[in-house]
Amino acid sequence: MGQLIDDMLQLARTARCEMIPQRVDLSHLAQEIACQLQKSEPKRQARFVIAPGLTVEGDRGLLRIVLENLLANAWKFTSRQPDAHVELGSHRRDTQEVYFVRDNGVGFDMRYVDKLFGAFQRLHDVSEFPGTGVGLATVQRIIHRHGGRVWAEGAVGQGATFYFILEPTGNGRGSLGRPA
Repeated sequence: MGQLIDDMLQLARTARCEMIPQRVDLSHLAQEIACQLQKSEPKRQARFVIAPGLTVEGDRGLLRIVLENLLANAWKFTSRQPDAHVELGSHRRDTQEVYFVRDNGVGFDMRYVDKLFGAFQRLHDVSEFPGTGVGLATVQRIIHRHGGRVWAEGAVGQGATFYFILEPTGNGRGSLGRPA
């Protein structure tokens, strides 16, 4: 119950907190988070592949929460894989950089993709995988506050990929999705 309250408070705070724009090294943040996850289960075999040099303009604290949620989910949903693989990377699509967290975990049925980012929506039973169902709603709220969007693709037994785009600077809007 305590974790649910903490997660709900974090979700609420992400909508109200002041955003401080700065250059954020997503690769460095992801390395820190991956190290923490591996320390939490030192005997677990999992490989993190984190692309170097992924820097963005945004609020460092909020973007850390995004990566914590996405990487922790990938860690959780690969827990049954003997050769777990979690990747943070990016690719160019048209004029935008698309960032992604990909894993080879249990995945999900795309018929339910619209439920993923709703608060308290879970595609897996809590007895299978613990959690409160608030993490991805928090991710979506933060990405939207940055003027971006987030979406996911997956297949049962084949893993999942979570993508996000942050609003670029110099387009008539501020780097954090506010009017310039």
